[in-house]
Amino acid sequence: MRPRPRRNLGPCGAHPAAARKLAAVSGPDSDIRRALRAGAAGAAIVLSLALASCAKFDAALGQQWAVVHFKAHTPVSTLLKVRTACSHVPNVRAENLPKARTTENMIYALRYQTDNASDANLAALQVCLQRFPAVAGIDFEDSGNS
Repeated sequence: MRPRPRRNLGPCGAHPAAARKLAAVSGPDSDIRRALRAGAAGAAIVLSLALASCAKFDAALGQQWAVVHFKAHTPVSTLLKVRTACSHVPNVRAENLPKARTTENMIYALRYQTDNASDANLAALQVCLQRFPAVAGIDFEDSGNS
């Protein structure tokens, strides 16, 4: 019989790989690491909130609309007729009307969202609105005007 080859054992008869492994160490270093991880997680949360706020702010800055002004004593029925007639323009969306449709509430109620409208879309809206004698004018505004 042939003798078995001897294994290269570490101190106390343990395998060398097992001798190199250390048990988890608790102490001041692990507390510092834990605090650093918590700080990094907190910084990531703050950064993500800041970026989300910037996105909302940018979206608010990008808003554009057209406000239609009517001549004095224009009836609500005429405002609604104009709104319906000019709602076909691409990339121009009429905003919701107030629930109470009195002349006082409706005088500035005809507004169109024009965030994605091209110059051609805005020109088409203007041509459509100018067909109505009750329309006194149009203001093209963005969030920088307010």
